[in-house]
Amino acid sequence: MRRWWVWVLAVAAVYGVLAYVVLPGAWQHYEHQPGLAGTSAVTHTADGIPGDPLNVGLVGDKTEVLRAMAAAGWTPADPITLASSIEIAVSVALDRPDTDAPVSPLYYDGRKQDLAFEQQIGDSADQRNHVRFWQVMDSGAEGRPVWLGSATQDAGVTLSRDTGQVTHRIAPDVDSERDLLIRDLVTAKVVTELYQVTGVGPTLNGRNGEGDPYHTDGDIRLAVLSPGAAVAEAAPQVDANPLLVQGKNAVWSGLAGLLGDGAGQ
Repeated sequence: MRRWWVWVLAVAAVYGVLAYVVLPGAWQHYEHQPGLAGTSAVTHTADGIPGDPLNVGLVGDKTEVLRAMAAAGWTPADPITLASSIEIAVSVALDRPDTDAPVSPLYYDGRKQDLAFEQQIGDSADQRNHVRFWQVMDSGAEGRPVWLGSATQDAGVTLSRDTGQVTHRIAPDVDSERDLLIRDLVTAKVVTELYQVTGVGPTLNGRNGEGDPYHTDGDIRLAVLSPGAAVAEAAPQVDANPLLVQGKNAVWSGLAGLLGDGAGQ
C-alpha cells in the first residue's frame, strides 16, 4: 500500500510540473512580435476585476485601422451616454437596428479602449459582434503601431451588476468571434500577413467581469494591415507557429468541437 501511494504521489508531482510549469512556459511564443512578451492578456473592469481576454491584434496606424475595419463591415461604436443607453434599450424593446450602439468601457494597462467597433446580428442590438482595441506599442517588429483587442459576441442584453447600466452578456466561444473578425479583414483584402502570439493560454472555465463564462485556446491572432489599408492583391502570408504550439492547437481544436455551443459565427 505504501508503494502504491508513492507511485500516486510521484505521478501527481510529474503531472503538476508538466501541466503548470513546463508546458505553459513552452507554449509562450512571441517570435513574430517580441515586444509583447511579458504583457498581460486580460482586460479589467473599472473596479479592477478581470474582464474579457485579449484575443486579436492589428498592425497599422490609427487611420489604417479605421479604414480596414470599415472595409470589413464593422462600424465604430458610440460612447456610453444617457442618450445612447436609451437608444440601445429602445432597439432591444422594439427589435429594430442600432448600428452604432454603445460599448461599455473595459481597461487595459490602466486606460479604457482607444477604439471600439461592432457588427450587428439581426434586427436588434441585443446581439452583435464587437471588439475593443488598445494601442499597446508605437512601433512593433514591423516598425508600425501594434493594437491588441478583445473580440466577443454579445449574446443578449442585461443590466450591469456594478452600475445598473444596460450592458451585454458575451457568448462563451470567444475564439469564434476572433476568427470571424480576422476572416472579415482577409475577405476585405486589407491584410498582408497573419500570425499569432500567446495570450491568456488555454482556458476552459474563464469568467469575465460580469461573471459570463468563456473558453479559448488562449492565442492572440494578429493581422498586419496593408499600407493605407489599400486593397492587397495577394493573399496574406500566414506565419507558422512553433511545433509545440501547433500540437497544442490541434488538441484544443478537438476540445472545442466537444465544447461546441453555437456561440460562434
